[in-house]
Amino acid sequence: MLIVQKYGGTSVGDLERIRNVARRVAKVRREGHDVAVVVSAMSGETDRLLGMAHEMHEAPSERELDLLLSSGERVTIALLAMALEAEGVGAMAFTGRQAGIETDAEHTRARIERITGERLKAALSEGKVAVVAGFQGISPHSDVTTLGRGGSDLTAVAVAAAVKADRCDIYTDVDGVYTADPRIVSGARKLDRICFEEMLELASLGAKVLQTRSVLFAMRHSVPLQVLSSFTDEPGTLVTEEDKDMEQVAVSGVTYDRNQAKITLGRVPDHPGVAASIFEKVSAAGILIDMIIQNVSHEGTTDISFTVPKVDLRKVKEALATITVGDTSLSVEAEQDIAKISVVGVGMRAHSGVAAQMFAALSAEKINIKMISTSEIKISCVIDERYTELAVRALHDAFSLGNPGGEGT
Repeated sequence: MLIVQKYGGTSVGDLERIRNVARRVAKVRREGHDVAVVVSAMSGETDRLLGMAHEMHEAPSERELDLLLSSGERVTIALLAMALEAEGVGAMAFTGRQAGIETDAEHTRARIERITGERLKAALSEGKVAVVAGFQGISPHSDVTTLGRGGSDLTAVAVAAAVKADRCDIYTDVDGVYTADPRIVSGARKLDRICFEEMLELASLGAKVLQTRSVLFAMRHSVPLQVLSSFTDEPGTLVTEEDKDMEQVAVSGVTYDRNQAKITLGRVPDHPGVAASIFEKVSAAGILIDMIIQNVSHEGTTDISFTVPKVDLRKVKEALATITVGDTSLSVEAEQDIAKISVVGVGMRAHSGVAAQMFAALSAEKINIKMISTSEIKISCVIDERYTELAVRALHDAFSLGNPGGEGT
């Protein structure tokens, strides 16, 4: 069996933890499996490098920033390869360039276009462990690029697809995917398995177990994922194709996101093309928009509200400041003290009343809903941030998610 393993920053946070990872990898190799390992920078290293960059320049060049940030993973792969050799296991370390990870030219948030992986395959065929730097690749101009926060997950899945691995194991500081954040809900339960679509929704809605793009890549390339802890030998959560039993459960999990801001535009002329011009400007600034609602306001105008990541709030305001609609000046209000609460489950396709149950649970706790967004398998509400934990606990109880076999019913 060919297995790709990925270890995050906490798992390789110091030399002893790197040695522990080496022992884990060596054990799997000695069991007769071929292994490729993708690692992140040591815990806190990326933030340390970012801090130094911003001490040098308020707005450092993204090209140079990528070159700097990629050094964190290079340190880890070299140390892990050495630790594996000390365990008596042959290993070779590869940067993103050496692994053949080719990306577009979008610095700090590059997208993988392909992985040649020839050197990885050669090392594996020689019985060596291929140790790959996560989070990085090479642009068409031969510049180092990085894949954005959580990019090592994406690297691992992409490597697994390229070498045709049987499975991709993502080792983190948690031991699986839970029905809710166990730091908030004491009765949160670890799921044995979850389908790609549910995991994709949970990841995009705030769950920090896996990076969204990595789940999407795994789903497109049918790469089975397993989420495990690098600190225990407990079984984890398998992320795989949907099966018929999954639809027996209406809701599989509750998640939240405190990193959203709400923008409300007032006095928007109510005629064709205005909304398009507004969102074209926002899109051109590279800003991801989530929820959108539009309401009739004063005669001939409307109000448009939408949510964006808090980190993009300044860019949104700058983009909107450039918009002119005839003689009308748009009013812009920003609200940061919000949270998005979501329930997710593929079983929603076959169960009615989930929205009513969710709204009733929030109402019982006197929690007001500001915005609502739905898809086939999720319902999200924007609420005041101060009610986040109360809302998560109320919804977890309302859908009986702490009861094995009875969640969401």
